[in-house]
Formats: sequence, C-alpha cells, structure tokens
Amino acid sequence: MKKPGTLYFFCGKMGAGKSTQSKKMAIEKHAVLLSEDEWLSSLYPNQITSFEDYIRFSSQLKPLVKKHVQNILSVGTDVVMDFPANTQKLRKWFWDMASELNASHQLIFLNLNNDQCLRQIAQRRNEQPERAAFDTEAVFNQVTKFFEAPEASEGLNILEVSGKE
Repeated sequence: MKKPGTLYFFCGKMGAGKSTQSKKMAIEKHAVLLSEDEWLSSLYPNQITSFEDYIRFSSQLKPLVKKHVQNILSVGTDVVMDFPANTQKLRKWFWDMASELNASHQLIFLNLNNDQCLRQIAQRRNEQPERAAFDTEAVFNQVTKFFEAPEASEGLNILEVSGKE
C-alpha cells in the first residue's frame, strides 16, 4: 500500500500571506494546491458579501473538500491547502483529515503582527481592486477577534514563520 501524501496548511491573521505562501509551497513540494477562495467564488459567485456569508458557505464546502483531499492524499500526493486554520476548531478539521489516513501534516504559522498584516492588506487592495470591499481594516478587526494562535497542546506539527520586524 502506498504511503499517503502530506497535508500542508496555514495559520495566520488576515493579510499574513497565507495565499502567497501556499502557492510557493505547492510549487516547491510538487503538490496539489486547493484554494478556499477559488472554490467559494466558483460555487457561490457574488453571494459572499459579509463575514457571516463566508462562514456559512465555507462550512457547506468542508465535507466535500475533506473527502476530496483525503482521496488525493490516499494515492500518495501531497496537498497544500489555502484554507485558513485560524482557530482550534478549524485546525482540528485539518488534523482529522490527515490522521484518519495516517497521513503526515504540517501547519505553517505565519506569525505577523497587526500592523504588518494591515500593510499587506492595503497592498493587496491596490493590486486586486476587486477585493477592496472585503479587504478593509474594519473586516480585518472583525476577523482578528476570532483568531487563535496555535498551541503545542493541539498536537500539530507546527512550523512558525515570524514577520521581519
């Protein structure tokens, strides 16, 4: 029986660089990249206008994504997920996905402070004007209230990457 692939996933505040780093990692690891933003915008076009909409549609997507990722991992292919692992509950979802197959995993924690994230969000607004309505300081502050930094007690393989400041 083939050894399962490795599941890579990211934790970091809004604007920390999860999408950018996941794209780089997928190339480096020759892994399948799955982006929550791409899935959500394809399945629910123009329907996500608030954080509450995002939560609702994201939770509808998770059972399908879990099965899909497990199928990919089961044939020995690595998967990089550009889905936020920003709470203990979300991280448990990733951990269950890997552990149910005895697949290895790595959580990459992009540990940037609020100022660094807000600067990157402002830059992203300029580069991707279509995101300007969602990429605001108000949304950042709302989303950050729910952020939980990963802890060793969660039993995850954590690689912490700090900001440059």
